[in-house]
Amino acid sequence: MKRPMLALATTLFALGAAAAQTVAFTFDDGPRLEQTPLLSPQQRNAALLDALAAHQVSAALFVTCGNGANEPDGLALAKAWGDAGHAVANHTMTHLDLNSATVTLAQYQQEVLDCDRIIAPLPGYQPWFRYTYLREGNTPEKRDGMRAFLRQHGYRNGYVSLDTSDWRLDDKLNEILKANPRADVTVIRQAYLDHLRQRATAYRDLSRQHEGRDIPQVILLHHNLVNALWLKDALAQFKDMGWTIITPAQAFADPFYQQQPNRQFPGQSLMLSVMRSKGINRWPGWERLVDDGDFEIDAIDAAGR
Repeated sequence: MKRPMLALATTLFALGAAAAQTVAFTFDDGPRLEQTPLLSPQQRNAALLDALAAHQVSAALFVTCGNGANEPDGLALAKAWGDAGHAVANHTMTHLDLNSATVTLAQYQQEVLDCDRIIAPLPGYQPWFRYTYLREGNTPEKRDGMRAFLRQHGYRNGYVSLDTSDWRLDDKLNEILKANPRADVTVIRQAYLDHLRQRATAYRDLSRQHEGRDIPQVILLHHNLVNALWLKDALAQFKDMGWTIITPAQAFADPFYQQQPNRQFPGQSLMLSVMRSKGINRWPGWERLVDDGDFEIDAIDAAGR
């Protein structure tokens, strides 16, 4: 009797492990050659790679070439990602906004091609493209034109399901440290970790409610100081939450990422786009997913009073 029960327990455990929530890590806008407090561009890049290596994570860097990869020093930083086994992908030359009335479809497409000429020779290069600001165009002509362009050139849309406002916390971190390089930034570290936990939990719950399962999440972070300082802690937190970290390629292979919903709202995760294309525009807690980190910034400001 014990053996059948043990076998059943083993099977249930295996099924639970197989169904465990997964997440793939991706980083936008790097590598940046701009100066920040505490760490040089080379140190920030090394800190990000060291954190990923410490947790044996294979990630993706979506390169905005004008931030540094169009110069030898910056290109070396991007190459370091490929050398370390990470994917290197396209995020335009200068981070133009396709939703802007002053940005043409042809101009935006040229930015993609120009960036590709720089990064395609790098180790780890993948024909993946991520829209800047996650915005696919302010007109049907731009949206459909870019989709046709991506198909023609063999690009995969580097969708995001788990959107974060880490960039807002990074802005706050730099603001405080520029005013006082010795400032205690413990409150920002905690706000950063709490923010990632809140967003991860919310998007996981939405996928369960509206997809009926735990989709493999693709998280959007940035190549910046806040992640250079505390990415190692963030990765540990996801593991402590019971999440399994997978590669971006594994996540993108899921059928969820084959969808092309009409994005009526500019700049949003694929999860929100799919929901809104079904007419679901409001749900309990929706404000916390579209507030650009206002909740965390208000808490940091309150703590500093």
